[in-house]
Amino acid sequence: MVFPATTTLAAEYLVVPQLASGFPAQTAAFRLGGDTILPAPSAPVQASAELGAADLFHTFLRLGDERRSWGFAPEPSVGGRPQASAAASPPGMNTLRTFQVCAKTDCSRFDRVGARVGALKPKVAIYVDTLAPAGGLDSTALDSIALLFDQKLYAIDTSAFGRESDIDSNTVVMVLMTNTVNKLIAASQCASGFVAGFFFGIDLDPAYRNDSRSNKGEIFYSIVADPTGTLSCPHPASDVQKFVPVTFIHEFQHMISFNQHVLLRGTNGELLWLNEGMSHFAEELGGRSYALSSTARITDCTIGTTECRFYSGDLLNAYAYLDSTDRHFLLPTAGIGTLAERGAAWLFVRYVVDRYAAGSTMADWNTVTRALDGTALTGAQNIANVTGVPFTTVVSRWALANYVTDGGGVPPELQYDSWSLHAVYSSLHTQNSNIFPKFYPLVPTISAGRAVMLTGTLRAGSGIYHRATQPAGDPGFTLSFTAPSGDPISPATMPRVNVIRLQ
Repeated sequence: MVFPATTTLAAEYLVVPQLASGFPAQTAAFRLGGDTILPAPSAPVQASAELGAADLFHTFLRLGDERRSWGFAPEPSVGGRPQASAAASPPGMNTLRTFQVCAKTDCSRFDRVGARVGALKPKVAIYVDTLAPAGGLDSTALDSIALLFDQKLYAIDTSAFGRESDIDSNTVVMVLMTNTVNKLIAASQCASGFVAGFFFGIDLDPAYRNDSRSNKGEIFYSIVADPTGTLSCPHPASDVQKFVPVTFIHEFQHMISFNQHVLLRGTNGELLWLNEGMSHFAEELGGRSYALSSTARITDCTIGTTECRFYSGDLLNAYAYLDSTDRHFLLPTAGIGTLAERGAAWLFVRYVVDRYAAGSTMADWNTVTRALDGTALTGAQNIANVTGVPFTTVVSRWALANYVTDGGGVPPELQYDSWSLHAVYSSLHTQNSNIFPKFYPLVPTISAGRAVMLTGTLRAGSGIYHRATQPAGDPGFTLSFTAPSGDPISPATMPRVNVIRLQ
């Protein structure tokens, strides 16, 4: 790459090397060097952040959806006939039912759980474990959660992503609040996160309709309130009432996606990274539903408000990603899928909706997300089909937008329309600098253009950011982008350097 001479004004460029093929989990060692002869530094492979037990469990579930395989073969049918669904009409209040619930993070064991209906609305039935600890959610709190789902969250998800299935013909989505979910994470692991709830694809997959481990219906599994931590991590009832709706709107998208991809179109589930990006986008939509205008540009997130509670996790995950893009994928696969990578996926889906929706209304946004879920295509092919633009173009523009968005004179294709990300993170830093230590998390390294010397490992979809400066009167410089040996990087990864002049 040849950068021209400057005259009386200095210049500055943002350079972002990236792998843009759209294939998950690709990596490539690289060297980006200027024309000043400098000794090349060593290029250690930066390991992706290790996953906690809760993150590993969610990765296991979503990869299972993607491949329609959860590590165990379906049981054979009894007598050669499919087993009947456990329900064929809405359950009644206080109805008792037995469920099979994944009891280990690899689902190698299932618990038999008895639960009663504690709240019932036209679109949801909440079952509570009969052995739930004392001090849990009372009937008023359960009814409040059911009402929130029935009258707000259900409409948000189905409008944005399409309809769920109803394989058991009971007309409701079931929520099972059970001790087994609490016990998926040991008390000693609580500091690294816990499982708040999940959707499990075998409950819907036709291949498992004869399997005793499948509950053969639309179910969201949730923790129970446990104020004293008798099961594992302590969870006061007030906390559970706050975070279960956020978890539900997230997991309900997974349920809808499974129906749209697998049941209606007979394909495998959506790829891990895009499936998670869509569910985190659902969290954002939940928060926006509490604003005066659900599609207004967000400039602040006031910690503690209901609106911010829905999407603060997205912002926290995105902060972790932008703070260390060199350590994370946009397109992860087996064995990876960190919270930071969830943040990347949310940012990417948010960018796609901003840039490729026909307008700025919620209906315009929903048209894009319904198209992404309502298809047999997955991953990068899905993105290219819905946007009408090659994935390589979309992902390279997204990489630049993560830094230059909100700036004056920035082209529209490099902007987030619905978020003032710099203003939001500046506000969060002011509110809590321990959690958000920087005013904006993405801070590129910097050097003179001819002295650039970057080495490291590129990960599928993610860029590494550097600012190359050039003084006035400089004759120009070149940059060379290769493997550390000087050989070309494999073209299968679509290596590229994205450049925009900042000054």
